[in-house]
Amino acid sequence: MPELGTRALKLSVDGTDYSDAVSVVRVDSAESDSDFVSFANAAAGGARKYVLTMTLKQDTSSASLWRKMWDSAGDEVDVIVRPNGGTTPGATTPTFAGTVVMSGPDGTLLGGEANKSATARFTTEVSWEFLAKPVLDETA
Repeated sequence: MPELGTRALKLSVDGTDYSDAVSVVRVDSAESDSDFVSFANAAAGGARKYVLTMTLKQDTSSASLWRKMWDSAGDEVDVIVRPNGGTTPGATTPTFAGTVVMSGPDGTLLGGEANKSATARFTTEVSWEFLAKPVLDETA
């Protein structure tokens, strides 16, 4: 797998490309806060949870990712992260896919600080939990 650059990543949610709406996209992993850990989980190092963490621009238009989050909080949606860009998975361009539960942010939902730049935009940071570990796809 090639090294990952910081400009090629693409993100799709339910089949729509939202790459122009995000400036941070990460798949984070952490120990799960489960009350029940099976012996299989324990043998594998413990239960894990996976989270899609993003910074997205605030855009109230009906076709925006921010608006999809606003209108669909609590819904399950399919996501594909293409860290190398492109549209077809392969050995050098794998994709990471899964289903997440959309939710609003724990912090700023709307608004932010003033900025003298005419191109600056307000952003929102969200974390959407995957239902299972994302699938790495290298099939062409």
